[in-house]
Amino acid sequence: MASPKLIAAGVVLVIAAVIGSMCVFTVRQDQQALVLQFGNPVHAVSEPGLHFKLPIQNVEYYERRILELDPPVQQVLLSDQKRVNVDSFARWKIIDPLIFRQRATNAANFVQLFGQRLNSVIRGELAQAPLVTLLSDNRAQIMEKIQTTLEKPAEEFGVELIDVRIGRTDLPQETSQAVYNRMRSSRIAEAAQLRAEGEELKAKIQAEADRERIGIIAEANRQAEVLRGEGDAQRNVILGKAYGKDAEFFEFYRSLEAYKIALDNGSTMVLSPDSEFFQYFNKSGPATSR
Repeated sequence: MASPKLIAAGVVLVIAAVIGSMCVFTVRQDQQALVLQFGNPVHAVSEPGLHFKLPIQNVEYYERRILELDPPVQQVLLSDQKRVNVDSFARWKIIDPLIFRQRATNAANFVQLFGQRLNSVIRGELAQAPLVTLLSDNRAQIMEKIQTTLEKPAEEFGVELIDVRIGRTDLPQETSQAVYNRMRSSRIAEAAQLRAEGEELKAKIQAEADRERIGIIAEANRQAEVLRGEGDAQRNVILGKAYGKDAEFFEFYRSLEAYKIALDNGSTMVLSPDSEFFQYFNKSGPATSR
């Protein structure tokens, strides 16, 4: 049976172990701690590892990592009187746990408080900008201005504001429909105007082509008449020379031409055999004697 001294020593060791465990705490790499005594902050611990405290003190842990703040989507009225739904977010981290506990108490409370301030600043900045600015490169400048405005209030909470961004900017359903209808009407009017201009240009080109066609045909007919006249003149000259050399042969040649024209067109002719048309067929020359 153990002696009373051994039992007492064991009890002392157990009490010492319990008290010792109450005097140490561990801070991880992704944490920072705040030592409290009777609910009042004593000091902050930012270095990771094993640390000591009094048994009557307790420890609250805070994140060292970058956290995200994502307030609810809000509707903003822009300077051109257009309404847009703005979905913004911010990234932040705690740099002073003591101030953070005094001003915000905890992360959930900070997200609520600072999220309202973030939306308020965004509303104020976007109210001075038209919709076209949010859709251009100037959007980055607006974000920088919003972040600069919020950096000082964030420091008052013991927080460093890493970044502020507008994730999405959407038009409300009724505004989207109105913009769509306006754009559709504009495109329909533009298409009608282009179609009318095309028809006008088509008519102008067609009229010009018709004028050129008439002019070309008229010039061709004129040249044809000139050439036909010159040909007839040369023909008459040639026929006149032929008539002057042998009048009877000329008459015979003219009769053959008439026969050719009359008989080649597929028509039927009913004539008397002694008709003047066949005068050269009716003539028989003197018999040749041998």
